[in-house]
Amino acid sequence: MERVAIAARPDWREKVEAIGFDFHTIDAAPYWDENAYYRFTAAEIDAIDDAAVELHRLCLEALDYAIKGGFLDRFGLPPGAIPLVEASWKRRDPDLYGRFDLAWNGQGPPKLLEYNADTPTALFEAAVVQWHWLQDLHPGADQFNSLHEALVERWTALRSQFPGFENLHLACVMPHAEDEGTIRYIQATALEANLATKVLGMHEIGWNGQDLTDLEEQPIRFLFKLYPWDWLLSEPFGSHVGPSGVGMIEPAWKLPLSSKAILSLLWHLFPECPYLLPASLEAGDIPQGVRAVRKPLLGREGANIQVVQDGKVVIESAGPYGSEGHVFQAWTELPSYQGNYPVLGAWMVDGKCRGMGIREDNSPITHNSSRFVPHLFR
Repeated sequence: MERVAIAARPDWREKVEAIGFDFHTIDAAPYWDENAYYRFTAAEIDAIDDAAVELHRLCLEALDYAIKGGFLDRFGLPPGAIPLVEASWKRRDPDLYGRFDLAWNGQGPPKLLEYNADTPTALFEAAVVQWHWLQDLHPGADQFNSLHEALVERWTALRSQFPGFENLHLACVMPHAEDEGTIRYIQATALEANLATKVLGMHEIGWNGQDLTDLEEQPIRFLFKLYPWDWLLSEPFGSHVGPSGVGMIEPAWKLPLSSKAILSLLWHLFPECPYLLPASLEAGDIPQGVRAVRKPLLGREGANIQVVQDGKVVIESAGPYGSEGHVFQAWTELPSYQGNYPVLGAWMVDGKCRGMGIREDNSPITHNSSRFVPHLFR
């Protein structure tokens, strides 16, 4: 694994906008960054694939353990969530996708930082934008990326698993360039699977006493929501999601997997797993002299992260999360390439790892504005 500095294509903005990528810049700075790329060997790609598939298996095993043991109250879930999660898991409601964030420099096993199980973004960039970059500049190389095909295949499979699944509503916060761009891409993959689709804002979802409805008062039978379950349950229609019988993608059982408490449970159950870092819900479990990362259970996009050692804060980020509780995860050093710190995002679709996207920052904490950098392997 190495970072290769190159000159960006002089017309890169026009190139990416031509394929529908219009949120390539954040606060006047490039979010899509092709001034470098990461180069891997085929063996390194296999190692990332193996790690993600095993972590996925362990997460499902841990979730089943938590539900059967009655431990979901340790996950910081909002009121009313636990019965929905339990019912969803009992039905084994099908899911669409997720993303493991891994720390790795190509040496030893990759280490799990967190699992974005409910509302992972940076999907369009990983599936499409970096693939077009590869074809334009490195057509003889390969890329860990079959995401688009996997998503179309998954929608096709979901049609057979959900009786009567022909129409799909998709919702996110509006206006929000990144979320809307992701929703548009998800919609495109659903259309390829011959689903009829309609996009709406979360604020446009209503309740008529029997069904969730859109602005045309059409019942919402199946809903893909790029919106966290813990937020959704606080919406005016949130208490009606369960009684309405709407098919939710992602399903409710993804909520505890998106809580950082899963990191503690994974370590408790599988301490010999080479892909896991020590983690605990109790600050007192962190030995003296050991550096740990304090993460809010339901935090997102690098907010409210603290790196602590011996009771002192070494690094921290601001944000609105933390009232739900925290997990303490052993610190692992992200690789630094001339001051650029990459996090590897391994994308899961239907239990298989189908691609990778890399975000990098000038600090060890990855934020919502951290750059997306393409990759290839030989």
